[in-house]
Amino acid sequence: MLEEPGHVCWDCLSALEPVEPPYCAKCGDPVEGDAGVEFFCSSCARNEPPFVSARSAFRYRGPMKSLVQALKYGGMTNLAADMGTMLAGCAAAHFADAGIDSVEGVPLHPRRQRHRTYNQSALLAAGVAGRLGVPLLAGGLVRLRDTASQTFMNMAKRRDNVRGAFAVTDPSWVEGRRILLVDDVMTTGATVSECAGVLEKAGAAGVYVATVARG
Repeated sequence: MLEEPGHVCWDCLSALEPVEPPYCAKCGDPVEGDAGVEFFCSSCARNEPPFVSARSAFRYRGPMKSLVQALKYGGMTNLAADMGTMLAGCAAAHFADAGIDSVEGVPLHPRRQRHRTYNQSALLAAGVAGRLGVPLLAGGLVRLRDTASQTFMNMAKRRDNVRGAFAVTDPSWVEGRRILLVDDVMTTGATVSECAGVLEKAGAAGVYVATVARG
């Protein structure tokens, strides 16, 4: 009998749904059917995000939804290693030629992190950095406001909710760097777009986004 790898059982692993083409060339949002050619989704066509491109490893449903929620809300930080490996594979596949030279996780507000005791995105970012062999830019990006939950917000409200919520601690840390921004789930992309915009204004040469799941 094969030993199950990490902390995720074979049944859950086999039921994960990878994000596969066709998907938006910019944000990686998958669509059903056959697009036939490279395309931009309507959202990116209307308001092009500041990141170079974003990609996600799996769809946010089934076992992956349970895994993300267990890591994010259930204190199961042991899952970060497994999910970091998945995410590193995704980043290596999509950004092999990007020249990534540092990794940063989407920050939590200090108040929320004290309550949760950890930042799941930071744990994922550390795992990805280690597996890709590039430096972790820990603390290069900070959250200034403890923004409201975006679960039931539409795209416009999500953008308003995170506008001005992030800042770069020291521009010299990001200037000229090609940064891989890591988060657990990407839905509308409002949060990672705001982060990417802040990083680029601080002098980053390019921001790429990788998330474990795509909602």
